[in-house]
Amino acid sequence: MSSKEIIKYFYEVVVSKNLLDELPKYISNACVQKIGKNETFIGIEGMRQHLLAVRTTYPDYTMEIIRQFEDGETVVSEFIMRGTHKGEFIGITPTNKVIEIKGVNIDKIVNGKIVEHGGTANTFEAFWENGLITSV
Repeated sequence: MSSKEIIKYFYEVVVSKNLLDELPKYISNACVQKIGKNETFIGIEGMRQHLLAVRTTYPDYTMEIIRQFEDGETVVSEFIMRGTHKGEFIGITPTNKVIEIKGVNIDKIVNGKIVEHGGTANTFEAFWENGLITSV
């Protein structure tokens, strides 16, 4: 599989179907999360904890990759995440509404595994559209 195919499969199958036992096949033990200029070690266990936290808020969430761009070892993926808001998130009471969050993931692949993960999710737009946040 190409790096784009690995990333697409990881998000649309492994993450969407909550196949956490398969994380070692796709995530490097040395995986780091990059946010801006900051880099934090997460490894396989950190990725597992992140995915479990999202699953707590949206137990049925799935990810769909809309388009991708590859430059060397880096794959940029635009995604749509859909899930039912059943868990509290940053103080927002569960609504039981299906929330759709759009975003971009930036992953670096080395030897078929993610060694760097970063990106952004447009939670503001999704929360605004669903009345979870309002103007004062």
